[in-house]
Formats: sequence, C-alpha cells, structure tokens
Amino acid sequence: MQTYEIAVIGGDGIGPDVIAAGKQVLDAAGDVTGSYRLNYTDFPWGCEYYLQHDRMMPADALQTLEQFQAIYLGAVGYPTVPDHVSLWGLLLPIRKAFRQYVNLRPIKLLRGIDGPLRGKGPEEVDFVCVRENTEGEYSGVGGRVHVGTDHEVALQSIVFTRRAVERIIRYAFDYAQSHGRTGVTSITKSNAMQYNMVFWDEVFEQVAQDYPGIATSKYHVDAAAARFVTHPESFDVVVASNLFADILTDLGGALQGSLGLPPSANIDPTRRYPAMFEPVHGSAPDVHGQNIANPLAAIWAGAMLLDFLGEEEAGQLVMDAMEAVTASGEVRTPDLGGAATTQEVTEAVVTTLQNI
Repeated sequence: MQTYEIAVIGGDGIGPDVIAAGKQVLDAAGDVTGSYRLNYTDFPWGCEYYLQHDRMMPADALQTLEQFQAIYLGAVGYPTVPDHVSLWGLLLPIRKAFRQYVNLRPIKLLRGIDGPLRGKGPEEVDFVCVRENTEGEYSGVGGRVHVGTDHEVALQSIVFTRRAVERIIRYAFDYAQSHGRTGVTSITKSNAMQYNMVFWDEVFEQVAQDYPGIATSKYHVDAAAARFVTHPESFDVVVASNLFADILTDLGGALQGSLGLPPSANIDPTRRYPAMFEPVHGSAPDVHGQNIANPLAAIWAGAMLLDFLGEEEAGQLVMDAMEAVTASGEVRTPDLGGAATTQEVTEAVVTTLQNI
C-alpha cells in the first residue's frame, strides 16, 4: 500500500468543515481500493492566524510545504481581513513559489443537478478550463505614487512572457490529446489590447501547428462569456490568461448549478513541487458554523488530488459515488434546494462509494 504525505490547510470559515468531509471520503476510497493511505499534516494558517501573527502563514511555510506531495486547501478569506491581504499572503505565494502555472477547472454539470440554462444538461455542460496561474494580470507588478493627494496614481502592469504563454497553451493541447478532447479554444481581448493579447494569439497559432488533430477556435472574452451561456456545448478545452480565466470559470461554476460544486487544481506539471487542490467557493462566512456547507466541491477537488497522485481508480470511484448521490436527488444541501447537512451529504457519498 502506497502512503502519500498531504499538507492540509483548512483555512477560514467553512474551509475546515468541507476539508474534513473530503478527507473522510478520500480515506474511504483508500480503504475500498486498498491501494493507498493518505497521511495528513494540518496547518492552522489563514485569516485567524493573520489576526494573531500579522501574516497569513509563517515565514518558513513554503519550505515546510515543499516536503509534501500535495496540498489540500479549504478556503481563505474573512471579512475582518482585506481580500488582497489573504490572497497575496497565502494563495499566490504558494502558486508562484511552487510553479503551479496550471489552474485546472472542470466545468461539468453533474447528473441530477438542475443548471440555470434551459435545455442544457450534463451532455451540453462538460468542458475544462485551463488558466495561466502565475503571471499575466496577477503578476503583482505596479505601485502607487503621490498617495493621499489629488495627484495619486495607481499602476498595475500585465506581464506575459513567451515561456509562460507557450507552456500553458501547450498544456491545454496536451490535456485535450490525453483526455479524448477534440478542440481547444483560446480566450483573449486582442481587439482592445494590441500588445499582450495579440502576442498571446500569435503564440496560440504557433503552438496549434504542432497539434494538427486538435480543432482550434478563438473568442474575445466578452463574446466567450456570452457563449458560455448560449452554447456551452461548443467548448471542450478552454485556455485563457490569469484574469480572464478566473472570471470565466466562476461563470462556469454558475452553469454547474451552485458554487458549492466546482473544484480546482493548481499544478506544476513537472512535479518538482507539490500541487494544491481546493474548492473554489471561498470561506462563505454567512453559513459558517451552521453545518450546511456543500462538501461536494472539496470532495471533487479530492478526486483530482487522487488523479494527480496516480490513484485514478480511486479518483473515479469518488466521482462515481458523488454523481450517484447528486443523481438520486435525495440528499442535498440548501444551496442545491435540499435540507441535508454537510455530514449527511458526506456520509451519503461514503456509503455509495462503499456499495459501488
């Protein structure tokens, strides 16, 4: 039996609750398959830690996390801490230091879930977004001058390097090939941004020549947002910059029926550094402590974690069990129109997994 070392950052709000649910399901899958064991080490980092220590995590946190094979993250953020502090204090340093340049977001409507689009079911809403995760609009280059005066200026620069743009686009094509996907769509705004986005378009066209069997298409981000709603079935693999994909994937989450469902993976494809897996719903302080948070996004992120570790059979087992629960419609949290608790949904997934 293989043992994997997993760092766990439950974080804030509902984060620890949904991660506890995810761990319960992942452990059950390990017991059923008999192929692995996950050894968790919990770290109490996040906004509560910030309020006590004036930083989101210790100075040596990255050196500590580097020893693990993967990171399982719950949620980061709370009203008492500005969002830019929590994001730049924990999430972005991990993504950048560990070269997690791929943010992978499946946009899939699970069986039994009523999405918001009339006439669009699981067969129509089933694509994957590949987001550039370390530079672009979130490079952190800029500053403010004349602060507090009538002449105050704030500058935020967008940084695209050929290396980063090419590798994320190439990853999207490789993902399409290895997962039986037939098309890759690039999203930019090159009509208005004549330097960096035109550059992205050019690199996309160059990389596409190496994949003659994969169909390609390009949309401006505003047109793509509309098409997500009107023709989601036209997308297979979508690749976009940090900001555009960040926004579009939340729209994609809405197509899934609830932000309590979408998972996310932050990956260094070279595997030199640990990958990080998380639900994307945030800390949801309005439902914290009520035992009604939807654990399915964290469970789904856990399935992606298993895939990354090479435990594909267990990952698929988790997905099959989760979708069997949503298809039955019997156990659902309030965000999906039900009255079940976090633990009741978790136990339903575990029981279904064991029966499968």
